[in-house]
Amino acid sequence: MALLLVAGKSCLLSCSYMRAAIVGCGLLGRKQAHGLAGRPLTVSCHNTHDRAAALAQTAPGATAVAQWQAAVIRPDVDIVVVATTHDMLAPVAAAAAGAGKHVLIEKPGARQAAELDCVAAAAARTGVSVRVGFNHRYHRAFRKAREIFAGGALGPMMFVRGRYGHGGRPGYEHEWRAVPELSGGGELLDQGVHLIDLARWFLGDFDQVQGQIATYFWDMPVEDNGFLLLRTAGGQTAFLHASWTEWKNTFSLEIYGRTGKLEISGLGGSYGVERVTFYRMTPEMGPPETTTWEYPMADDSWEVEFAEFLEDIRLNRAPSPGLSDAQAALRVIEKVYREPQH
Repeated sequence: MALLLVAGKSCLLSCSYMRAAIVGCGLLGRKQAHGLAGRPLTVSCHNTHDRAAALAQTAPGATAVAQWQAAVIRPDVDIVVVATTHDMLAPVAAAAAGAGKHVLIEKPGARQAAELDCVAAAAARTGVSVRVGFNHRYHRAFRKAREIFAGGALGPMMFVRGRYGHGGRPGYEHEWRAVPELSGGGELLDQGVHLIDLARWFLGDFDQVQGQIATYFWDMPVEDNGFLLLRTAGGQTAFLHASWTEWKNTFSLEIYGRTGKLEISGLGGSYGVERVTFYRMTPEMGPPETTTWEYPMADDSWEVEFAEFLEDIRLNRAPSPGLSDAQAALRVIEKVYREPQH
């Protein structure tokens, strides 16, 4: 099913009246609809009319459309946001790009890196922009962290240490994420892909991949924990753990340079207050100079991410993160999935 919303406000700068379609009415689809409030919007659910109609009621001017295939080729749609189960991400994105629509695909972008080849081919043929929704880059703490990093205050990079996890809920083993055909994998693909993307953002590509996956608690055919040890060609290392058995929702990423460290914790809500702490090494060593920024306000990463996408389109620049970023993260995960597990 599809939800259509056409609003009357203009988009940023010369991207006037860009109208968007959201395919998918789950949690991410609802978050995207909220983030796009006040902008020209089309939203689409690919499974049930009831969910599309319910989402339509939350967005003034929205209309439920029966088939996502019809939504992505509508002449009054310029951008398609794909927020479906993982098995449908690449097919919907390829259809939209082939129809000449700019596309924002929710993470992880696909179940496997090769599934995105058809999206890239369609985008190259029609000349549209495709962005992948690693929205954690746009949390306020990460925007501040990136600013400090880009200014060179950390010095040469050494390593990254990250943890991300939650505890599931009753019946979690029966949800779509536990079905390999739909999800493509478990927690390493679900939340671990965010950690991989963020580690690549600060350290660069990983040419050495070691990992271990395990199913400790949930009765499901996919992993509920993933552990990674990644290394760049320059020797920088990322040690990452993604878990569906965290019990208390947790997010932590520490970024270490030779002259300073950044510690990002919390994502708001049940993950705790979002904050970033900068530890600056002094010449005499000893306790570092410490500055902390806290962001107790509502998460605006979805709005900022979409605004960046509009700028991609306006400037005709390659989106970052884009398809190559998603494929790089997926290839890391695929290497771990192929390893014998003991």
